[in-house]
Amino acid sequence: MTDPAPHSVWTRPRPEPRRRAPGVDQFVTAALAVADAEGLAAVSMRRVAGDLGSGTASLYRYITNRDELLDLMVDAAQGETPLPEPTRDWRTDLAAVAHALRATLLRHPWLAGELAGRPSLGPNALRRSEAALRAAAALTPDATLSSQAVRAVHAYVLGSVATQQADRGAEHRTGLTEDEWRRSLGPYVDEVIAAGDHPLLARHVLEAEDLTPDAEFTFGLDCLLDGLAARLRR
Repeated sequence: MTDPAPHSVWTRPRPEPRRRAPGVDQFVTAALAVADAEGLAAVSMRRVAGDLGSGTASLYRYITNRDELLDLMVDAAQGETPLPEPTRDWRTDLAAVAHALRATLLRHPWLAGELAGRPSLGPNALRRSEAALRAAAALTPDATLSSQAVRAVHAYVLGSVATQQADRGAEHRTGLTEDEWRRSLGPYVDEVIAAGDHPLLARHVLEAEDLTPDAEFTFGLDCLLDGLAARLRR
């Protein structure tokens, strides 16, 4: 006989906060602040309660364990960036979902890893999923294909943000800005170009325009949406 499935934080009634005591929203806000500043590993039930000047027992009254706290954090973060009203144009609406997700992930560097696995099922996450699926349904009535289109956009956003966050991490780790890092490698790159063994790379270094992260993201997203339109409208 299998064990019963654990209860979800989304199905359990939420107790009213006691007088002058922090409630669930305050605990989640405090946990978000810790994760944003120090990383997800720094979030613990004791740390979050302590930051609010509350006993850990008060936190356990609302939230069973750290996993539930993390579920609440993930959903709260996804509710911060409002989605615009749907336009009934699938491309505009799906792009809006992608840009909103990117803004959220850049604001919370720890969040991308949590959204790369099992889906979040909190109310804010469900609203985002519904908006994305509504946009994709205007492109194709096939539920499987529209779901795959949403997954493709989701994966693109996660990958793009991961690259941008890696650049930020390298800057923090080395203490060098992007321009300083490039200048430090200048003599070596000049030698590579002068050797003539990599003409296409040399042309890229000498001629290609450096786009901003925003412009790079928009270009890649446009390419993806072009591909979806060509594939799903055949």
